[in-house]
Amino acid sequence: VSPSFLVGEGAYRWAVDHGIPACPPGIMATRFSLAAFKRNKRKLELAEKVETDLIQLKKRRQSNEKENVSGTLDTVGAVVVDQEGNVAAAVSSGGLALKHPGRVGQAALYGCGCWAENTGAHTPYSTAVSTSGIYYLFINISKKCSCALQTEDAHQALLETMQNKFIGSPFLANEDGVLGGVIVLRSCRCSAEPESSQEKPTLLVEFLWSHTTESMCVGYMSAQDGKAKTHISRLPPGAVAGQSVAIEGGVCRLESPES
Repeated sequence: VSPSFLVGEGAYRWAVDHGIPACPPGIMATRFSLAAFKRNKRKLELAEKVETDLIQLKKRRQSNEKENVSGTLDTVGAVVVDQEGNVAAAVSSGGLALKHPGRVGQAALYGCGCWAENTGAHTPYSTAVSTSGIYYLFINISKKCSCALQTEDAHQALLETMQNKFIGSPFLANEDGVLGGVIVLRSCRCSAEPESSQEKPTLLVEFLWSHTTESMCVGYMSAQDGKAKTHISRLPPGAVAGQSVAIEGGVCRLESPES
């Protein structure tokens, strides 16, 4: 049986055996990433010398991780739909400093970093989901969002998923603040609006985003747009990051292509 997921030495050997050219490991590290690694490694070594209490050391490491996540190494995700209603999702992670050797981040795992599924016998809506956050790896949040979006009210379904499956997840109960975000797209075929003279069905598209971080940058555009519209979503005033949820979005209709 062909393997579906390989990492480390096994992945390297499989690639070489299948004719994929190898490259020297040294060229995979830029000067910027190498300097960041050395800087964070010095911080960790200093913490290990000064802090003897394991609890304090854990907090220091978590602080370093969050510092890297909130810096210039943000995750970039995308969800798309074409005029036929086919959906797709992708995600690219900025990575995490001082990660354990062999660690596979959530961006590489379908159902965690992203998920996309067209309509089917048990899925009346096509859905595409892309996520961000260092905790998504543990709870398959993108797949859970996709399943929840099969209900009629997409806004309520996404809100409940973020509250119950993410912030309220028993797997994250010991975390001080559960930080992350998600963009989702849902589409379905529907009849033309009553006041419209068009008889052919149109594609109803809902685009939503939700986050527990203080802010989240979102952009969207159609194939006819020359430039994306951008928006910075923020938590409501008085809301606590990691404990509260922001959710926004909109709806549009796409005409079917001429047959």
